[in-house]
Parts: sequence; structure tokens; C-alpha cells
Amino acid sequence: MKGVKYITNKKNHKTAVVIDLKILKKYNEQIEDLFDTIIAESRAEEPSVSWKTVKKNLKKKGKL
Repeated sequence: MKGVKYITNKKNHKTAVVIDLKILKKYNEQIEDLFDTIIAESRAEEPSVSWKTVKKNLKKKGKL
């Protein structure tokens, strides 16, 4: 893909990606969706918090 480069290790395994800023601007919404997915997957093992608890905590902090 034009504007996308991969960084590889000594065994030629892809370890990182470099994306041209022009590409990021062009596909801004898709990139945001990708980042959201990555963040969600990285937190999959974290314990969940009920909506009731979240609302209660937000009210305590005056943010709701």
C-alpha cells in the first residue's frame, strides 16, 4: 500500500508499521476505528464495571 512501510526484525518478521500522515488524514475515520479496536482488544481481559457503578462514580465527580 502506498504510504505504508513495515519495520522488520532480524528474522524479517514485521514488528511495526509507519504510515504517512497524508494517508492518516485521508482515512481518518477508518484509522480511528482501527485504534478503537486495538484498544478494546488490549483491554479484553480487564474486569468490567457495571453501568450503574459508572454513573454513580460520575455523579460523585460532578461529571453527570
